[in-house]
Amino acid sequence: MRLIRSNPKTNTHRFYCMEIVPGLFGEWGLVREWGRIGRSGRVRTDWFATEIEAKDARFALNMQKAKRGYE
Repeated sequence: MRLIRSNPKTNTHRFYCMEIVPGLFGEWGLVREWGRIGRSGRVRTDWFATEIEAKDARFALNMQKAKRGYE
């Protein structure tokens, strides 16, 4: 899932990507990458015991980013 927030007036061009990946030992990871469009961003992985927990976390982050103007 890729979210973008762009505002030419304030020179704000940001992206936020989220992906759910399986781990080696049955856990699930929520990989997030964010930063300025056109540059490499920061990456963070949060691990969860089940896929449902990872999907719930992704949904919560998606709602949070939507409130901040990401589409």
